[in-house]
Amino acid sequence: MKEKNVPEVVAKRLPRYYRYLDDLLKKNVYRISSGELSKKMGVTASQIRQDFNFFGGFGQQGYGYNVELLRNEIASILGIDKSVSTILIGAGYLGHALANHANFEKRGFQLIGIFDIDKDTIGTKIHGIEVYDNDRLKDFIKENKPEIAILTVPKKVANDIAKQLIDYGIKGIWNFSYAEIELDSDVPIENVHLSDSLMTLSYKIK
Repeated sequence: MKEKNVPEVVAKRLPRYYRYLDDLLKKNVYRISSGELSKKMGVTASQIRQDFNFFGGFGQQGYGYNVELLRNEIASILGIDKSVSTILIGAGYLGHALANHANFEKRGFQLIGIFDIDKDTIGTKIHGIEVYDNDRLKDFIKENKPEIAILTVPKKVANDIAKQLIDYGIKGIWNFSYAEIELDSDVPIENVHLSDSLMTLSYKIK
């Protein structure tokens, strides 16, 4: 059973566990010890056991972990054991890239709507999904009830659009707008700054 106060650093490791366990299953590996998982993940065996203990453990002494069971349990914890409906706002270069190459379905996310304000873009299709005018956001969300919105909009409008989305009923925002969205709301917002990763890489090189 999931406990309430899970440290964010533990929550951020869960997708890594999921990806690796998924890869193991594809290689027909069905059992793994915390020691073996430790070597592959670059996390100590003790830390792995501590992480999983926040959610009930999952391992068996002398056996290790059932890879498929553990993968499925983590998927349930992450909420991706069932399809999560998602919309994308901003059909520019980054929006195109995310819609075409992020492989949403594989990770449990179903992209059901794309929106933009550019008249030349509205009515076209990306990855088989028609781009709608932003004016249709409210009605679309009301009718289809997507849970997550992906923002790839200009920084100056990100905060206002995020507020609208939350008012319309969106439960979480994945923000690529280079703006740190700050709203008086309990809705979780994951701010992604691609340049931060590049600068971190530059630091590591030097």
